[in-house]
Amino acid sequence: MEHPLVVGTDGSDSAFRALDWAADEAARHGLPLRVVYASRWERFEGEVPPDGGARPSEQVLAESVVASAVDVARRRQPDVQVSGEVLATDAVTALLNEGLHATALILGSRGRGEIAGLLMGSVSLAVSARARCPVIVVRGDVAGLAGTHGRILLGVADPAGETAAVRFAFHEAAARQCTLEAVCAWPLPVRDATEAPLLAADARRYHEKQASALLDEALDEVARANPAVRVRRVTVEGPAHKVLVHRTAAADLLVTGAQHRQGHFGLQLGRVAHTALCHATCPVAVVPQQV
Repeated sequence: MEHPLVVGTDGSDSAFRALDWAADEAARHGLPLRVVYASRWERFEGEVPPDGGARPSEQVLAESVVASAVDVARRRQPDVQVSGEVLATDAVTALLNEGLHATALILGSRGRGEIAGLLMGSVSLAVSARARCPVIVVRGDVAGLAGTHGRILLGVADPAGETAAVRFAFHEAAARQCTLEAVCAWPLPVRDATEAPLLAADARRYHEKQASALLDEALDEVARANPAVRVRRVTVEGPAHKVLVHRTAAADLLVTGAQHRQGHFGLQLGRVAHTALCHATCPVAVVPQQV
């Protein structure tokens, strides 16, 4: 049996947007959906009275949030098997534990109580940085959330370290029957003002050729296994984090990798993933790769 998609909820507007997106994603892939809400009400209000007296208000709230979310998901996608549970721990720990047995974790970009000026919620950022399964942070404009562009965007920089992200991107494009746009950005070294134009042109051609070869190395094997997926390979001069965020304006999902290095705690997100999580105009999938 395939692992479910797990979506975190807390009753916030951002969480309900993530819930809608998660329900659609579960229907698209034929997966069950598990709704979880982390609550430490027992720590603050004590155990449930053994005589069956009034339940703690925080417990009632937690159960109400989950029940409401499950009902919303079922009404949005009646054919999806939806379950829900309140987890008695902090949100980051709960979600990381859920990620050990999930196809992917799906989160809103900011939770209830987050400071309005923050670009990214602390829970979503921490889970994206440390989870051992793909984490999809649902953010972006109306078109990006609705998935109307017909395009999955994949950032490629290191073929050896992004195999999982490449496979994930192809899987998403196949499920949506849309185009996969794989992008490799190549920042040109700073040039001296006296440098001959011909040398500059030669350098540009060299770096573009290297980027094209890198895309081929990263994509060819997975592309042969998924011949029905339309792939567009793009090489662009510029910093990768800026190039990819700019291109999310016409994407339904940005897929980027994160490397889990032995001997280090959690995942090293890197500048590209961190910038995308804060500024992308479509949902962002951070896919871990064991190295």
